[in-house]
Amino acid sequence: MYAVILTGGRQFRVMQGDVLRVEKLDAEPDSAVKFEQVLMIGDGENITLGAPHIEGAHVAAKVRGHGRHDKVRIVKFRRRKHHRKQMGHRQHYTEIEITAIAPKGGKAAKE
Repeated sequence: MYAVILTGGRQFRVMQGDVLRVEKLDAEPDSAVKFEQVLMIGDGENITLGAPHIEGAHVAAKVRGHGRHDKVRIVKFRRRKHHRKQMGHRQHYTEIEITAIAPKGGKAAKE
């Protein structure tokens, strides 16, 4: 069973046991979070699509920790103008592990 969830403005295809990095969430490490914006659930040949979300469905996850991605370097340069500007950015993330997928009106599926 898999699901497509929406968090941090991005969509993720997740299965039970997956570990992924999402936009920073306000949650302590080792705490449980629940994603209720489930866009799609697939179970073999059966696919359930939301319009835009599936009512009553959710995906449960455990927060493994927080961190920062690698630095992205930004360089602005104008030739012959003595203009050179360097900047960098490191985005914060939360690492989560998917523990269960609960379809509409059902209990969490354990595989």
